[in-house]
Amino acid sequence: MLRALRVIPGGAAGHTIDDVVVLDHTDRHRRRITLNGVRGISFLLDLESATALRNGDALVLDDGRLVEIVAAPEELSEIRCGNALQVARMAWHLGNRHLPAEIYETRIRIRRDPIIEDMARGLGGKIVLIEAPFEPEGGAYAAPHTPAPRAPAPHAHEHKHTDACTHDHHAGHKHG
Repeated sequence: MLRALRVIPGGAAGHTIDDVVVLDHTDRHRRRITLNGVRGISFLLDLESATALRNGDALVLDDGRLVEIVAAPEELSEIRCGNALQVARMAWHLGNRHLPAEIYETRIRIRRDPIIEDMARGLGGKIVLIEAPFEPEGGAYAAPHTPAPRAPAPHAHEHKHTDACTHDHHAGHKHG
């Protein structure tokens, strides 16, 4: 069986991607597992240590081919906050519960959890249920390629709105 022994953080710009594996957040933190690409390549991920694979990383197979990691959409709660202080308070409370969180300038994404959603509402957050890839912060001891807190990200197409709103997808079209 083919093996993947190395990860190229952020992908392989300029190289051909031979297959893709679509994994949720939990399945992207692995050391050893058999994976099947969407184009049919089966291989053993066989890394030296458990590694947090991120959307866009590439795995190098022992025959030289590359397999891209794609983050699968997941059911998430987006906690929208009014300002940076509210985001900081919300992040502190979520961190106090050791919850994986994806932090933006005015919102925080977590996996769906009705109890935590109620807590966030009590702290003044507005909850919007979405479906999107989940890329939480890696923590203080994460691999070097784990990015620092990021700027606001454009909305993905695979989300659901509970409120009427209009927004731009930064690709030349808008919808509301």
